Amino acid sequence: MEPFDEARDATRRTRLANERTYLAWWRSGLTSLAVAIGAGKIAPDVAGGIAWPYEILGTGFALLGIAFISYGLIRQRTVEAALRDGKFAPLDIRVAFILTVASVGLGIATIVVLLATD
Repeated sequence: MEPFDEARDATRRTRLANERTYLAWWRSGLTSLAVAIGAGKIAPDVAGGIAWPYEILGTGFALLGIAFISYGLIRQRTVEAALRDGKFAPLDIRVAFILTVASVGLGIATIVVLLATD
């Protein structure tokens, strides 16, 4: 039986955590895409009336979903490269800020559309 290698085990656990995080980026992206379909196509039919505010909102959520999935891959590859080099790759605060602002903006836009349309 091989002796326990703490460094190798820590790297293995970090890689598994990176994989779970990558899947979380995907889940967030797919959820946003599902909301895009609901907001852009289903909600206008249910609510009746003007469709364009819902379609714009749906487009925004679709773009956010694409951003989550795309950045998830970039982030996964960055962390993996850092692990290979024995380094740490912090989350780019600019990307985190942009995704947060976009998410909050879409949340506010959703409230506005819900309150403004009858």
